[in-house]
Amino acid sequence: MIGATITRYFALRFTRTILAIFFTIFCLMFVVVFVEMLRRSSDNQQAGAGLVALMTAMKVPAAAEMILPFAVLFGSMATFVDLTRKLELIVARAAGMSVWQFVAPPALAALIIGIVSVAIYNPLSASMKMRSDQMELELFGVPGSLRIDKGVWLRQHGVDGLAVMHAMGSANGGTELSEVSVHVYGREGGFLERIEAKKAQLEPGVWVLKDAQVSAPGEPARKVSSYMLATELTPEQAAAATTPPQGTPFWDLPEMTARTSEAGLDATGYRLQFQTLLARPLLLVAMVLVAASFSLRFFRFGGVAKTLSGGVAAGFVLYIVTKVLSDLGGAGMISPVVAAWSPALVGSMLGTLTLLYSEDG
Repeated sequence: MIGATITRYFALRFTRTILAIFFTIFCLMFVVVFVEMLRRSSDNQQAGAGLVALMTAMKVPAAAEMILPFAVLFGSMATFVDLTRKLELIVARAAGMSVWQFVAPPALAALIIGIVSVAIYNPLSASMKMRSDQMELELFGVPGSLRIDKGVWLRQHGVDGLAVMHAMGSANGGTELSEVSVHVYGREGGFLERIEAKKAQLEPGVWVLKDAQVSAPGEPARKVSSYMLATELTPEQAAAATTPPQGTPFWDLPEMTARTSEAGLDATGYRLQFQTLLARPLLLVAMVLVAASFSLRFFRFGGVAKTLSGGVAAGFVLYIVTKVLSDLGGAGMISPVVAAWSPALVGSMLGTLTLLYSEDG
């Protein structure tokens, strides 16, 4: 009974601290994005403060996923320090509890947070982000998030030859594009013409480019209200080509991977994102173990600031290694499984090894 009570107490303490830190950083991100979107909407009469706040609230959750490992790291370190400062861990040790018994509750809490974030939070945040991008596209013409990514690229074949399309924004699963630029090449590979249009709509077997300007070598540019560009692209293939892996809900990743492969496109990014989300609960547990290995020693050896700084540095190094391996996996240099799971496994083993050395001799 005592063990179960202490386990629940420690788990609740850690969960509250982690969620408080996550919510604090979330609010800061909301304020920054809200101010930026207010600045962008200052000349748009349709975008009031309420609508901008709604769009911001729908956009921030997807970006806030990146800070979850740091929230777990900082929350775990803060809770361990507070428990030690109030002599609660010392009392627990005196009662016969080992380090593994009071590290298990926060590790279990981090595991549950990771599972919930993958199974529930990620699909919701991805769906809200897509809706926010659609609203941005309708209000401003170009979603701000896509300007950073330099838009969408499509390479397609039709009866007229090869066409390379670039669009600053996409909506409705990639079937609607905005600020479109198309380079058309003949069957022999020679350049035929360049088309610039405000919008493009995918219809069966054809792209309909509206308000287009057509430029061909040796001919003056001409404007047309509608331009038909033949294509073999299907709506499913367009969705696979225009939806980034990071913006795809977790439960849709396997289907999107299959669609991308069927379209003849590289599906490595979707495989990597799926494995990364699967490995997230273990990564959060690794953050707890790293925090414990640096936060449980200071009350016996001194050097609080130095020890905690080492824990923060170790967490950042683990995060940087995660990003480097993710880039290598996205480039196809290593397997997506290795890129996604290696940081979590190595971090967990190093944290466990440090605790074994410092606490069990």
